[in-house]
Amino acid sequence: MLYNIIMRIFVCAITALSACVLFYVYVFPLESTRTSKNGVPFFTPSVTHPETGKALDVDMLVRHYKGE
Repeated sequence: MLYNIIMRIFVCAITALSACVLFYVYVFPLESTRTSKNGVPFFTPSVTHPETGKALDVDMLVRHYKGE
């Protein structure tokens, strides 16, 4: 009986802690998770090359125009 109560408290504490951590990471993301080193947001969609129609990564374009 006591074992079941302790296990339920433990499971509830782990669940609450996990929810709090996920909420914190979602609301206050780390600076390194927001943009790349070139300043491009990580979740930026690809752009279409006007001549070939191929999808290009925005970070690749930034490196190209910076001369890297």
